[in-house]
Amino acid sequence: MENWYYADAERQRQGPLSADELAQRFHQGRLRLDTLVWRDGMAEWQPLRDFTAELALHQAPAETFYTPVEPAAAATTASGTAPAFGEPSGDAAGSASPYAPPSAALTSDEAFYAGGEVVYAGFWKRVAAYMIDAMVIGVATQIVQLVVMGLFFGLNASSMSNPETMFASGAGILFVLALYVVPLAMNAAYYAAFHASSKQATLGKMAVGIKVVRTDGTRISLARGVGRFFGTILSSLTIGIGFLMAAFTERKQGLHDMICDTLVVDKWAYTAHPEWQKRELGTVTVVILAIFGVLILLFGAIMVFAMIGIASSMR
Repeated sequence: MENWYYADAERQRQGPLSADELAQRFHQGRLRLDTLVWRDGMAEWQPLRDFTAELALHQAPAETFYTPVEPAAAATTASGTAPAFGEPSGDAAGSASPYAPPSAALTSDEAFYAGGEVVYAGFWKRVAAYMIDAMVIGVATQIVQLVVMGLFFGLNASSMSNPETMFASGAGILFVLALYVVPLAMNAAYYAAFHASSKQATLGKMAVGIKVVRTDGTRISLARGVGRFFGTILSSLTIGIGFLMAAFTERKQGLHDMICDTLVVDKWAYTAHPEWQKRELGTVTVVILAIFGVLILLFGAIMVFAMIGIASSMR
């Protein structure tokens, strides 16, 4: 009788089970067709759907089959079997017990899978993510600018006595450039690095539950991430129309997305679990929009009262 093992929702190994027990858990709905399983003689973990005939899973529910574009090969031991949890692979595995329970590197739920439904990120989700990112990177750039200013005026204290010449020197010119170039470089690095990372999303997008991908669903490169950032500057130069396009285009693309061949989609799009995608705004998006909405109203009220005060003083 062969012993079977499977990876549960927390990516922990479960087993051993007989073939009948494994089939029973599947028919009870405790396992899915994409659940990774292993038995003696297999070089790596494989999805349960590969064994529907062998295990007589005749009552398998209708489920979409997804095929990884670049399936990762699991590390194997010298005997050709998958290594155990905590068991070294390769040459170091030679001293491991042959009776150790099996294991292999499990594919991430967020790994790229082609096909399946794609839920595009709506305009308001993108706005909420941008607000979070603007606050994060804004605070960081302000701190750096204050440090640059402190260093400049600390090293050039005598120049402050003559404002007309304080920026005439080479150091003054470098100071002015630093005030503008450093924040721009920080913003470009922030957005490009996060969008090209394994999460494919900035901190704001992670909070909202969306990510940036190529139009074929693959991860963007760092260079494309930099280009996309400067594309957002072009979108802003169109009086914001480039951003508003995301509310009306078929695949919710802004001008910068069209230029850089990118999409903003739900975090579970192009993964093994497209059914986990959410069409609704979500709690984080609603809270962020509400907070910034209140702040905008308060700012507007302050401006109105200030204008009334100025008008009254001029009478």
